[in-house]
Amino acid sequence: MHASAARFARRVRDEYGFDPEIEEFPEGTKTAADAADAVGCSVGQIVKSIVLVADEEVVVVLTAGDNRVDTDSLAAELGVESVRTGNPDEVKAATGWSIGGVPPFGHDSPVSTYLDESLLAHDRIWAAAGTPDAVFALAPAELQAIADPVATGAFE
Repeated sequence: MHASAARFARRVRDEYGFDPEIEEFPEGTKTAADAADAVGCSVGQIVKSIVLVADEEVVVVLTAGDNRVDTDSLAAELGVESVRTGNPDEVKAATGWSIGGVPPFGHDSPVSTYLDESLLAHDRIWAAAGTPDAVFALAPAELQAIADPVATGAFE
């Protein structure tokens, strides 16, 4: 197992008592469509952990693979002037993970987390496990219990 995926597994076992079954795909799961193809699910069952900067605060939006975050709507919802995509250094500093492998929880520092409620319509969803090639499955209820996200409707 890749060192980052193993670090993720250890962290979430220690912090949350959650034991992820991580699957690695050498061909990669860099896009939501790639991940869906690899695990055999719909794109809507893929959890994208989108790291954004709302004014100066880093936030994570957990969105379904077939949705896009509407940053203007999110800015209005959060009461901030602007929301932009975090750059690679901001993502790594706030979460401890690199873009493409950011899991929905188990970050290096606390970050406000928001949820695309369309993920709740599925029995099983899949998320990144610390690398662009590793994913794990979980129930939406587990995602809610561990990540403790706030619902948002800021999607296109």
